[in-house]
Amino acid sequence: MYTHTVQYYETDKMAVTHHSNYIRWMEEARVDFLEKKGWPFARLEEEGIISPVLSIDCRYKKPSRFSDKVDIEVSVAEFNGVKLKLSYRMFIKETLICEGESGHCFVNADGMPIRLKKEFPDFYEMLEEELKEQ
Repeated sequence: MYTHTVQYYETDKMAVTHHSNYIRWMEEARVDFLEKKGWPFARLEEEGIISPVLSIDCRYKKPSRFSDKVDIEVSVAEFNGVKLKLSYRMFIKETLICEGESGHCFVNADGMPIRLKKEFPDFYEMLEEELKEQ
């Protein structure tokens, strides 16, 4: 679980969080998720793994406001060794305020696809295990 505190600059004139910030929070939560699983972005980059975003989907349920604590659950929704889809569920206390997904692939510095199972079996196995837990 990752927790983000809504900042004043993230809100609009109506004191509601601007919709674009939820996408940023998904990114923050993804970075935190990978770090907690032993694969921080620094390690991924050192290993030569780049994970561009292929797609984003975000569905807003209820607003958040300045100083709210938003808890974000991240889970592996789909993984086939080449593409990864992460699922996000955002809560204030126990109320679901937003949910979404981000799609990613894995490439090297030249932009060529990486076969994780062969080239990075530890990373592959971690993602496989996370998928099985869902």
